[in-house]
Amino acid sequence: MKFTDILIQKFSVAESEIDRALQFQASYGGKIETILSNLGIVNGEVICEALAESLQLTYVSQEQVEEMYQRFSGSQVEQSKFLKERNWYLLGESPTEVAYYITFNPTNLEAIEYLEYLNKEFELFVSSEGTWRELTGRLSADAGLELAIDDFSDLEVERLKELASEAPVVNLVNALISKSLQLGASDLHIEPSGNIFKARARVDGVLRDLEFIPSAMSLAVISRIKILSSMDIAEKRRPQDGKIAMKISGFDLDIRVSALPLNAGESIVMRFLLKESVRYELSTLGISDDIRQWIDEDLTKSSGVILLTGPTGSGKTTSLYSFLNKLNNDKVKIITLEDPVEYQLDGVNQIQVKPDIGFDFAAGLKSILRQDPDILMLGEIRDAESAKIAMQSALTGHLVFSTVHTNDAPSAYTRLIDLGVEEFLLNAALVSIVAQRLVRKVCSHCSEPHEHAQELKVKYNLEAYAKQFGVENVDLRVGSGCKSCAFTGYQGRVAILEYLRVDDEIRSMPKGADFLLKATRHMQQNGVRDLYEDGLYKAIQGITTIDEVVRVAG
Repeated sequence: MKFTDILIQKFSVAESEIDRALQFQASYGGKIETILSNLGIVNGEVICEALAESLQLTYVSQEQVEEMYQRFSGSQVEQSKFLKERNWYLLGESPTEVAYYITFNPTNLEAIEYLEYLNKEFELFVSSEGTWRELTGRLSADAGLELAIDDFSDLEVERLKELASEAPVVNLVNALISKSLQLGASDLHIEPSGNIFKARARVDGVLRDLEFIPSAMSLAVISRIKILSSMDIAEKRRPQDGKIAMKISGFDLDIRVSALPLNAGESIVMRFLLKESVRYELSTLGISDDIRQWIDEDLTKSSGVILLTGPTGSGKTTSLYSFLNKLNNDKVKIITLEDPVEYQLDGVNQIQVKPDIGFDFAAGLKSILRQDPDILMLGEIRDAESAKIAMQSALTGHLVFSTVHTNDAPSAYTRLIDLGVEEFLLNAALVSIVAQRLVRKVCSHCSEPHEHAQELKVKYNLEAYAKQFGVENVDLRVGSGCKSCAFTGYQGRVAILEYLRVDDEIRSMPKGADFLLKATRHMQQNGVRDLYEDGLYKAIQGITTIDEVVRVAG
């Protein structure tokens, strides 16, 4: 059966999509499987499985890696450089001298003709590229092909630089970055996992396996990234930070790189900052109408402190930038103090702190107050000095935005008091505290009613919540999975918030051991939802799922 027929019949690929790819091939040439992958019509695993079936070859799935490893792990074979460059890996040979190869590129004519020229009988296995890298990486490690990871001599450093500049390593690093960006990932993680290195992309806040990197290539890949980010490739005992600036499809991309030594090797995390991809508008955050109205009222104030709380990756920076963007005009001067400056805002004076030269948040705050700002944004309150200066700045006529790391809004009070800020200063300066998390949205392309909606309504008492929130119908939805969402059922994220306005009642409450309980009860009495309830509010409207709310805020 033809390759395209298998895709249509077995994998339910639309004929119109196949026709689109064929038209592209007729106009520009190239392999149909490459075109299907590049157009995002079919993923690599499906392509390899369909290719194997059309060529009547054996397909090796991710689940069969361990089985194949056990079968060939004892083989002592010499790899052909010519075939390895074409991603054909020799697994072993049978007693009758039949050679077993595995590849994710079974149609490579050069490899086939090479083996025919040698008059070599062979059997070919086909897998996805990720499966191929995992299996061959484990077998290569067994064969002792990886570089030593002790302290590097000058000669070894030069060898690493050479390896990092070779085409396979350059292409692999570029492919990992490209695939991550195509998935809409915020971060790329490369870390040791057993005998191999694993690359994972964080998409909508959830890590997803991307590739398996053979141990034989791991040092070269890490060295390549270190060279690009101006790190010391010989230093593997201490953490390092770096930055890569590049253009992708005409867009400016900054990549923040962190290298952390582990027992099994080094972990690399690359954070992507694609400047043109973020819109700093309150309407894009998905804030519920009632909470947005309260925030809009806070933004009209001329002085005071507005705090955002939440863990790393909860969208605090995006929210803060959206607040600043709303206030940004020719009549006010806005200065920010950040570590790092993630995105550049037009018309806003942004400053990068440099703790290594003594220019930390506290020192920076003292300096920028002499610049006569109207609005200040402090990236994070980390110590007592910066906290006190921020509060005192609010009392002298400045509107101050900042963040702290706490689980909910009322806990910000106890966190700041633990840092040494006096209770009277907090009561006088704070305007509001907003706790934030991000939940994944149900994919709009494959959204459908939840088949267990009735059970969930009863289990989570959703009818009562709907009545409390003023929602007429409980519309629980789930994504069935499609190519738009990479078959996850989710696409994009939306904020869930917990809003605490610092009113007279909150100010009058003693900030002792029972403050959190009293503040929570005060919020409930005033119809303010906590994080979990705001998540349920969005779930019963079909924006997200109950499972996602429980995962993030349950």
